[in-house]
Amino acid sequence: MKTIKTGNIFSDIPDNLPDELFEVLLETGNLKIERIVSKGHSTEKGKWYDQDTDEWVVLLRGNARILFDDSEKSFIDMKPGDYLHIPMHHRHRVEWTNPDTETIWLACKFHQ
Repeated sequence: MKTIKTGNIFSDIPDNLPDELFEVLLETGNLKIERIVSKGHSTEKGKWYDQDTDEWVVLLRGNARILFDDSEKSFIDMKPGDYLHIPMHHRHRVEWTNPDTETIWLACKFHQ
């Protein structure tokens, strides 16, 4: 019999977040689901994420701005309920997260 794992996406968040918090909630062969908690965090200047997987992410709490490294350096402002799909190797970075409250993301990384 397999073990059932339960939890609450909004619980067990440390009061002090010197770094973003990444927590793997589920991982299988083609899928990894993470909870990410930010509070005023952003991607290090000059650094871009260039992932080997697709990523689908939904913002559950807080606010954020994502910048994409494309011809127009486009960005997306996110609020609770907003989601986006980032194809693999589409370079991006987190430009800003709300410093006054936790920004909670649910990120699903997968191979198509």
